[in-house]
Amino acid sequence: MAEERPQRKTRTGFVVSAKMDKTVVVNTIQTVRHPLYSKIYKRNVKLYAHDEANDANVGDKVLISETRPLSKTKRWRIVEVVERAK
Repeated sequence: MAEERPQRKTRTGFVVSAKMDKTVVVNTIQTVRHPLYSKIYKRNVKLYAHDEANDANVGDKVLISETRPLSKTKRWRIVEVVERAK
């Protein structure tokens, strides 16, 4: 009986840099609850994602998924471009 691996994390965000080859920087907004005061606030997180086809451009909304480490900083890959920049 084959053991199924757990679902991988997915995030949506906007491409803020596409200057590297096959790599984009995606800005995702994370909502966090403060441990003491219980106030919910937003935190910006920049993630490096692999873009095999060099398809994404700055301003595009993309769906990224967790993957094995591809380099020192890349741990995500682009699944699809949800919306193109206008």
